[in-house]
Amino acid sequence: MTLKVSCPNCAKEVIWQTSSEFRPFCSKRCQLIDLGEWAEENHKISQSTQGAIPLTEEMLDAMEDEFMLSNKFFVEPE
Repeated sequence: MTLKVSCPNCAKEVIWQTSSEFRPFCSKRCQLIDLGEWAEENHKISQSTQGAIPLTEEMLDAMEDEFMLSNKFFVEPE
C-alpha cells in the first residue's frame, strides 16, 4: 500500500517514498516557503516550559571544559 500525504504548504498529494525528494512537501518551492515561515517565527512548537535548572559551579566548569575541548582555537598556547 502506498502512503500518500498532503503537502503542508499547498495540500497537493505527495506519495511518501524515497524518490519523493522533498517529502512531505510537493516541491522545493513549498519546502522553502515553509522554511521561511519558521525563520520568521510564524511557526512554533508548542511545549510547556520547564522549570529553570539551577547551575552549580561544577556544572559550569564541566560545560566550559567540554567547550574548550571541542573548540581548540580558544585554547591559549602553552
